[in-house]
Amino acid sequence: MENKKTAPLGFRTLIGQVTPYRTTLLAACLLMLGESLTALAGPWLAGRFTSALLEAGSGHRPDFKTILLLWLGLLALQSLFRFGNSYLMAATGARMLTRLRTRLYDHLQALPLGYHHRQRRGEVLSLLTHDAGILAQFVTGTLVSLLPLALTFCGALVLMFSIDPGIAALAALLTPLFVLAIKLLGRRIRPLSTRLSKEHAATLARVEENLTMLPIIKAFAREPEESSRHQARHRDLLTLTTRYLRLQSMLSPCIHFLAGSGIVLLLWLGASRLAAGALTAADMVSLLLYGLLLTRPIGSLAGVYGQIQNARGAGERLIEVFATEPEPADENHPGMAPVKGDIRFENIHFHYPGQKDILRGLDLDIRAGETVAVTGANGAGKSTLAHLLMRFADPQQGRILIDGTDIRGVSLPSLRRRIGLVPQHVLLFNSSVADNIGYGDPDAGSDRIIAAARAARALGFIERLPEGFDTLIGDQGIRLSGGQRQRIALARALLKNPPILILDEATAMFDPEGEKEFIRECHHLLHQRTLILITHRPASLALADRIIHLENGQVHGA
Repeated sequence: MENKKTAPLGFRTLIGQVTPYRTTLLAACLLMLGESLTALAGPWLAGRFTSALLEAGSGHRPDFKTILLLWLGLLALQSLFRFGNSYLMAATGARMLTRLRTRLYDHLQALPLGYHHRQRRGEVLSLLTHDAGILAQFVTGTLVSLLPLALTFCGALVLMFSIDPGIAALAALLTPLFVLAIKLLGRRIRPLSTRLSKEHAATLARVEENLTMLPIIKAFAREPEESSRHQARHRDLLTLTTRYLRLQSMLSPCIHFLAGSGIVLLLWLGASRLAAGALTAADMVSLLLYGLLLTRPIGSLAGVYGQIQNARGAGERLIEVFATEPEPADENHPGMAPVKGDIRFENIHFHYPGQKDILRGLDLDIRAGETVAVTGANGAGKSTLAHLLMRFADPQQGRILIDGTDIRGVSLPSLRRRIGLVPQHVLLFNSSVADNIGYGDPDAGSDRIIAAARAARALGFIERLPEGFDTLIGDQGIRLSGGQRQRIALARALLKNPPILILDEATAMFDPEGEKEFIRECHHLLHQRTLILITHRPASLALADRIIHLENGQVHGA
């Protein structure tokens, strides 16, 4: 069963994506520190240059050359700091994003199938692309940039106090106005940001679904309706985006207006003190430039706030996924020893979350080497038996034994290596025929792949394909017919050569005679192996050693 771990686990997982790069991030912060310090020296040099100009007007010969060369050197140093910082941040961001996406993919792959059945694939793809990208950019861009912004602000304010405490105090008193403006508008921006990310994921999910369902859409001539729905969804998304951008756009001008007003006030006070002889022209120039430096981090707050809200929403969604407990890998459990194929279901009770019981105290014994057909109405639990045997889910009550061993007492990979499954709905990779069949056993050579294809009655059509076994079959095998796809899936399972094989309506695309030949071939290839046929087809039923009928969650007739 699925459980939720506490959210802090997910948060620690996200923090764990940063720690491998802490040395690089520290180096980037030091480069930002150097850039900020060289920027703070600029206004002081401008003041000294102004003083030198005034001295030149009064007949003195000041050393312009030294001041300008020093200024040029600082600009060059600042540029080097900026280059180093930009490169480190970009490279670290790319590596962090790759690591986060890899970790997220591995976690998604380890989650129970029940989780994926409840999620839309487009929303999961949005996690890997959109949300992971936002979070990585926030850490390597926004978060780290807060340090030099804070340093620039504090450094400029301290230097202003050293020149004129009165004007500096006024600049400091204006700071709460910026915070208030951000807070007032931010209250409206944050929920919109969260909703916008969710709508973006939902839209992507719908597009992915429609592309998958395109043959059905065309078959029912529903392209106009789907196009209208797509346009309507994007109109809603555009409306939401416009509202978000309107508020975000209001925030930046408000901050810049307040910052500009502060500069005007600084000029007015500075001019008054200059006229009164309490301030020199050089100090006035330095104060003005330090005031402009103050506005840079303040002006950046608007964009930073929006990025924080975006990252917060993305982080919450990623934390929720990372906090979802994966399948029990049972790494501490022993591997399953070679098995004969005796299977026993004892008092199995099972239901999917939020649904009624499918199996109610089911008991079933299948002997090693036996071919058993399982029948029953839709929803009787036939496929559920296969899923429980593979441990795609665990029963709420009861246990399943293979050769007398509880399958929950062995490692999950070793259990699944002992069982072959051909599911009701064929799933193939967008790769070659050989790659898809060879997926059943990565170590298999071409002879075994050909033998498996022959056993699945697939060799004839494969040899007629343009590139034979090297033919690319397209997404989900779209370039093959339904029957051809099913035969490829059968060949893949046969190549695995498991002691237990489950065919879940796997012969549905065969004609009766072809089905009989296939079952006979399975008997030959899987000699003394356990074969479970989930089927209603007479040809398969006739070749079974025993027929099991499921009804009301229990075995009725065997």
